[in-house]
Amino acid sequence: MSSKEKNQKIEELEQKLSALKEQRNRLNTEAREWAEKRNNLNEQVKNLHTEIRELRNERDELNEKVRELKQLREKTRAEIREKIEETNKLNQQLKTLDKNKPSKSLQTLQKKLEEIEWEIQTTCLSLQEEKELVDYVGQLETQVNIHKKIETSHQKRHEWQTELKTIETKNKFYHEKLTETAQKSQEIHNKMLEKINKVTELKIKADSTHQSFLKIRQKTAPIQKEITKILNQIKLLREEKRKEEEKEKKKSEETLRKKIEEQAKEKLKRGEKLTWEEFQILAEKGETTQD
Repeated sequence: MSSKEKNQKIEELEQKLSALKEQRNRLNTEAREWAEKRNNLNEQVKNLHTEIRELRNERDELNEKVRELKQLREKTRAEIREKIEETNKLNQQLKTLDKNKPSKSLQTLQKKLEEIEWEIQTTCLSLQEEKELVDYVGQLETQVNIHKKIETSHQKRHEWQTELKTIETKNKFYHEKLTETAQKSQEIHNKMLEKINKVTELKIKADSTHQSFLKIRQKTAPIQKEITKILNQIKLLREEKRKEEEKEKKKSEETLRKKIEEQAKEKLKRGEKLTWEEFQILAEKGETTQD
């Protein structure tokens, strides 16, 4: 192949190389765009995972609070049942006491007791009279005790009713707080599920985007291989061209050198003065006798 043909071949290869590089650069640009989209989607997934973790922690804390409130609510319910049972028993006792309730009031009975006790202490009584009065005092004290038991039971029932209202208020508070907390927990759980679904959706998109990126890379690989092949061909042709040019240059230089040598020999025959270049050439050959 002549030098001209090599130049033409190199030019053709460079044109092909330029087109391939342009095609490769377009594909690399497209690949970068797909990579950026994929990385952006993966970053969104990463951020969503952080949000999901925070929501899960918040939900779990609320669920723990719900469990505590349930325990408190159940405790107050048990206390309410216990207090109602105790009150019912007390009411039964009151019914029994009311059946045996003296016709006379407590004040009347206490006054009568005081009168009899005074009479026993201040009056000279026979044994029979004293015995009768003592028996009567016993009857009065029994009636007084019934009144006192009724009064005590009423006080206790009032206290228990007050306590029951307090417990019921607590129970209502725990129930309302539990309902509110459970609702908030459910709302957070729903948000978490939405974000989990979003993560799944984004992962599918990210995987699809990555596949597009890989497809572009697959298209780029043979083009890059062809570019490398052409570069090697150009390099080889240029090297061959350089060697041929060096060979031609040496040939031209040798031809010129022989011409100068012949001219110098003619000058010597004619006795003419040699140039420095002519002198050097003949000196290398050992053929000059000129100073």
